[in-house]
Amino acid sequence: MPLISPDDGYLTVFNLFETDTTALQDDVLVAMRDIIDHANYPGWVSSTLHSGIDAPGTANYIQWRSVEDLEARYAGQKFRTRTVPEFHRLARTVRLLKTEVAFTQHHPALDGAVEISPKRDDYTVLIVLDTAPDQQKELLDTLAKPDEWIKGVPGYRSHTYLRGLDGTFVVNYAQWDSKELYDAFHTLPEEQRPTDVRDGRARARALVTRRQANTYSVVHSRSAAS
Repeated sequence: MPLISPDDGYLTVFNLFETDTTALQDDVLVAMRDIIDHANYPGWVSSTLHSGIDAPGTANYIQWRSVEDLEARYAGQKFRTRTVPEFHRLARTVRLLKTEVAFTQHHPALDGAVEISPKRDDYTVLIVLDTAPDQQKELLDTLAKPDEWIKGVPGYRSHTYLRGLDGTFVVNYAQWDSKELYDAFHTLPEEQRPTDVRDGRARARALVTRRQANTYSVVHSRSAAS
């Protein structure tokens, strides 16, 4: 199953779809699963499909060998004339985000790298933080650093920060035990967080121009190796 590591050198692409209903979400999941099961594109490494929980939508976490391989896929006639129009028909919003892994951390009880798999029961939180191009580095530097405090927060499993290649956003991909434990962390009063954590969160809020978030469960994954 796919592993998340800043050392693998992969291009990571998030295909994010927001839908108006769960029925349309299911249609996107069916269409995406078919694409994943038949993927044989040069440079494609893996695809992991996520189903929205808090709001209707889907996320596909895709690893590519390089930007050039991805652009070749995007340039294909079928992708341009059939795949893209179909997803725009089903989804209210579509975002195709090119990123690279900048930082990852996991709970000490989890051995090895961060894994994403439908065989796990992760409650996955995905947040896109838009920012000005001249402030992306500061935002990433503020967020993407070791956090010892969060390792002791009940339910925490891992979190990963990814840098948007166009310089306009940062992605936070996090794994938790359950919705209840994540919600308890998310709504924890600021005064109950360590001072350095509070300061970092406050600075990050000042740098973010838009926040897009949803929660997911992993429902399907396939890699070129399999």
